[in-house]
Amino acid sequence: MMTGSTDMSPEQRVPEWGGDHLADPASADLDGDTLGVDPTELSDEDLIREMHSLHRTRLDTLRHAADSALANHLRRTAELETEYLARHPGREVDPSRLRDV
Repeated sequence: MMTGSTDMSPEQRVPEWGGDHLADPASADLDGDTLGVDPTELSDEDLIREMHSLHRTRLDTLRHAADSALANHLRRTAELETEYLARHPGREVDPSRLRDV
């Protein structure tokens, strides 16, 4: 059994995750760009492009960004990936990516 902070998800370990300005839409910029476009409004091409961008910057954000930037990155990644999975519930799984059970 795990104990301490290892029991928590990355989102729970980021101090700002549950209560900083990113969780409060009222504190977003007036143009609404701070939180990004609602993933449901993106075309498939735009959704994939946005996910590529997030994955390309992932390590740098994890290692060097402020906690609030990391929290925003985690939130946005979850939103986009959740939308992708909703659109592609029967996605093709590459058999070479499977492990023997």
